[in-house]
Amino acid sequence: MSEHSGLAVACRRVVQIYRGEGGDVVALSGVDLTIAQGEMVALVGPSGSGKSTLIALLGGLLRPSAGRVSVGTFDLGRLSDREISRLRGTQIGIVLQGASRNLLPYASLYRNIWLAQRRAAATSGIALDDPERVLDLVGLPGKGGVLLRDLPPGARQRAALAVGVAASPGLLLVDEPTSQLDSAGRDEVIAALETINAERGTTVVVVTHDTEVGSRLGRVVTIRDGRVGAEGRNGKDFAVVAGDGTVQLPPDVLEEFPPGTLFTIDHAEDGSVTLVVGSSGTAGGGGA
Repeated sequence: MSEHSGLAVACRRVVQIYRGEGGDVVALSGVDLTIAQGEMVALVGPSGSGKSTLIALLGGLLRPSAGRVSVGTFDLGRLSDREISRLRGTQIGIVLQGASRNLLPYASLYRNIWLAQRRAAATSGIALDDPERVLDLVGLPGKGGVLLRDLPPGARQRAALAVGVAASPGLLLVDEPTSQLDSAGRDEVIAALETINAERGTTVVVVTHDTEVGSRLGRVVTIRDGRVGAEGRNGKDFAVVAGDGTVQLPPDVLEEFPPGTLFTIDHAEDGSVTLVVGSSGTAGGGGA
């Protein structure tokens, strides 16, 4: 087995701006996020909210325009392209959306896994699993000689996961792994992620629109308008205080108290906090 354990993740005031001829687009506007070693997290939110941009930053596929992205002891913004490439071949695994984007269609699953292990195999201190063991981990025992085209959709996605974890990374980043699967295929993929996390202690971050994936992973982080808008833990939703002190209110609350509403804050001795609409606000009403 690999000597790797899960890697912690930290984003501090992360900003990402895409430059274009028609003007700049701010994809992330001050993301603060901490993920513990061995944690499983789902990133959810509407299309265009910044989820895929965030996961690309965590994988070193993009450099932040401002702020800091750390994986383990590495500040990704300070690494050279070569150092980041080495990190992706050993300690960070990435599974892109669409199984076929992660696998060579003309090569067997064994060879796909071997190719994904090459950089780690040349790095001292990394003990790699046999390809058959990697396939066992994702629920594909005995499928090493099979080609991608001979697998059903759910198995193809698990084969992509096998390539993502082939080098025994401490962080696994997965983009929309269940988007085109039926419920049975989805459950198989979720079970594979749970097994990877349980047996290897791998930190797992998944971008998804599937609420079932989020509930199974345990922690759900909502990205809205380029920021962390809310978190869900064990079925309960929480608002999140950002690093600059701001809080994104849920959409249903904003309908009643739109931007510009003035509140006073009542901080009780028992630690509870009550927001009271001020008389000069744009909306009337009582406590929120």
